[in-house]
Amino acid sequence: MSEDILINITPQETRVAIVQHGAVQELHIERTSSRGLVGNVYLGRVARVLPGMQSAFIDVGLERAAFLHVADIWHAEHLRDHHKGTNANGAAPIERLLHEGQSILVQVIKDAIGTKGARLSTQISIAGRMLVYLPQDSHIGISQRIENEAEREVLREKVQKLVPEDEKGGFIVRTMAEEASADDLSADIAYLRKLYSDILLASQARGAPALLYQDLSLSQRVLRDFASDETSSMQIDSRESYQRLVAFAEAYVPSVTGRLLHYTGERPLFDLYGVEDEIQRALARRVDLKSGGYLIVDQTEAMTTIDVNTGGFVGGRSFDDTIFKTNLEAAQAIARQLRLRNLGGIIILDFIDMENPEHRDAVLSELRKALARDHTRMTVNGFTQLGLVEMTRKRTRESLAHILCEPCPTCGGKGEVKTARTACYEILRELLREARQFNPREFRVLASQHVIDLLLDEESQNLAILGDFIGKPISLQVESLYHQEQYDIILV
Repeated sequence: MSEDILINITPQETRVAIVQHGAVQELHIERTSSRGLVGNVYLGRVARVLPGMQSAFIDVGLERAAFLHVADIWHAEHLRDHHKGTNANGAAPIERLLHEGQSILVQVIKDAIGTKGARLSTQISIAGRMLVYLPQDSHIGISQRIENEAEREVLREKVQKLVPEDEKGGFIVRTMAEEASADDLSADIAYLRKLYSDILLASQARGAPALLYQDLSLSQRVLRDFASDETSSMQIDSRESYQRLVAFAEAYVPSVTGRLLHYTGERPLFDLYGVEDEIQRALARRVDLKSGGYLIVDQTEAMTTIDVNTGGFVGGRSFDDTIFKTNLEAAQAIARQLRLRNLGGIIILDFIDMENPEHRDAVLSELRKALARDHTRMTVNGFTQLGLVEMTRKRTRESLAHILCEPCPTCGGKGEVKTARTACYEILRELLREARQFNPREFRVLASQHVIDLLLDEESQNLAILGDFIGKPISLQVESLYHQEQYDIILV
């Protein structure tokens, strides 16, 4: 499957779109003011140890302290024999491994999300194009995406021959290494070892907290991680960035240099390929299917739910056939939306109920096939007794909606506001409550235009009855900046 990678660069942000057969499959956005931290290596200082949570807060120089769990302390396994007492997992408790004020080398494995600080690990891993270097572990592993056992063994032997005998670290072979030559692998090994050596030297020369290594920029990571034999072109719309990427590619990934293109057209690059429109659609709650059916995507704090509906589709030979075809199309669309919106965590899929077990198996098979093109690790369970499909997708960065949007100031993220009539009745109750406590000359109601119109029209009789009951005049004033739920009662 051929693909094009589009890179739009401005001083404020870098945006990357991966396009396959004219359809946008993935969007990546990195803003200069909030660049991701995953992969960064810090010399941190232990700020606080929490024995009850078997965790610690580490000061790495960020706005919020980062979070380190005992399970992410690589030394825990190796120090176990040197400490008395172990926790439920057999590892030494965190209070025996860390103490406040201690300096510690850590790497960010998950960006800060919402109110949670970044998550850390003490097992450092440095990613190259074909290999991931594990300086503290002598193991040589193979990417799970390489499934052929014979091929896995060949790659393992190839890397073992290239690793120096005095090498203390290990490597994970990435999918990019399947067609790599021995020279390519050897160059990657040398580069990664030099990089880690520089990190160690910096950690000895600087005091905590300090940033020792920053992962590559988004455009450089795209060249390293996404460019493959299936990539026909990579277009960059900034001349300066294009020149930097060419220099980076020549030194690091020479195989893709010839496919780098500087886009000089008059139309914006993302407009030309319809990416701007796709971004707007990816922020919508409803996703229309070609058949006339549609998806409803709801992203909450706990999980994401995707509901499938037939809509206006009646193209099947029978009702069951219509449902089956809609679910098959939805399976493809769901896989694309997960990548496009970068949805992670727990995901619940509510396909239209199918009585035929063969139809359920076919839809699940189609979903798994479509998800196989996703680079992110995930698990998919079968249909539950309620007819739902439960799955998880690893969350390593913010979703597209969380990057580009914020909670609505009117509804506070609920997605709903009280009706104008509800606001009217609240105002009437509040007027009665105030009249029993105070004795002003007049009550003045400040509210939105829609609420005031309703009080002057359909609810005018109720307002007049209340005015007679409390024996005070009630005046109304429109506040154009007030939203529908907002009102104030002024005692004049």
